[in-house]
Amino acid sequence: MNRVGIIILNWNGKEHLSRFLPSVLKYSGEYDVVVIDNNSSDDSVEFLTHEYPQIRVVHNPLNGGFAKGYNDGLKQIEGEYSYYILLNSDVEVSPNWIEPIISKMESEETLVACQPKVLSFQTKNKFEHAGAAGGYLDKNGYPFCRGRIFNEIEEDSGQYEEETEIFWATGACMFVQSKTFHTLGGFDETYFAHMEEIDLCWRMKLHGYTIKVIPSSLVYHLGGGTLNYMSPRKVYLNFRNSLFTLYKNYRGGFLLPKITWRFLLDYIAFVAFIANGEFRASVQVLKAQIHFLAKLGEMRKKRKSLKLATMKSAFNARGMYKKSIVFSNFIQRKKHFSDLESRNFY
Repeated sequence: MNRVGIIILNWNGKEHLSRFLPSVLKYSGEYDVVVIDNNSSDDSVEFLTHEYPQIRVVHNPLNGGFAKGYNDGLKQIEGEYSYYILLNSDVEVSPNWIEPIISKMESEETLVACQPKVLSFQTKNKFEHAGAAGGYLDKNGYPFCRGRIFNEIEEDSGQYEEETEIFWATGACMFVQSKTFHTLGGFDETYFAHMEEIDLCWRMKLHGYTIKVIPSSLVYHLGGGTLNYMSPRKVYLNFRNSLFTLYKNYRGGFLLPKITWRFLLDYIAFVAFIANGEFRASVQVLKAQIHFLAKLGEMRKKRKSLKLATMKSAFNARGMYKKSIVFSNFIQRKKHFSDLESRNFY
């Protein structure tokens, strides 16, 4: 079994591959690079074949999105690697980005997923929206990061350089133990794309596993390569999938009041979109809630399937915020992660 496989999911991404693969190959030593192609209709596969014959291409018969695309592709190489690095095609890596994380994962038995520090490719002194310096979750299931709370993105001045335990690792550059990925069933394919990594990390946490950010590893993410962060489609997927994640994984008791309260908070977001003139985005919030309810039976089955493996004594809650990040950010005006009191985290 090989130690590490760098796995890039591609769909019609020739431009990103030509732009970002050189850094991956330059700074990844002898590690294998595998591209999973989601039935692209452009000439990205032909480009890889002619320009990078050393890269293995795994073919999926259809475009099932990020979640199914990775699941289907990784099944074809299951057992070949101890660790996967699931890397977006629009990420530029830097020297020595792999070893600090893999060495840490090999030295800690319960550490099954990690991420590097993620900065913006376009503004390299600022954190990137998807992951920044580590992912966290508030008591209502809203995700945020060290370096990014909602749309407030901080400059990187070295304030988050310490290695620390987090609640979720970004799917833009997720280091994950392959055995754990497959044992837990990989990504939930109902999600299609967005927040599937948070769902997977929550399942890991329910099993008592550890997830960390290792900022000595650094990458730069373009972001929004497939969908702009404020595109209506992305708004829909983020709100719907966040509800899926909360419903499936929440184990604090009183689930119905929790979901009802979350619906009300999302409705406030609906009103805020209207107030800002973002009418197409506002419609997507309601659409997400309707489609969540339509999938409730399916989600209930998935929630029940986790029951045997999710004893409260096993749950590792480190990285969860005990308060509401909505209240902290919009009412208390706490715009930076460093403004949040450490005593309010598990």
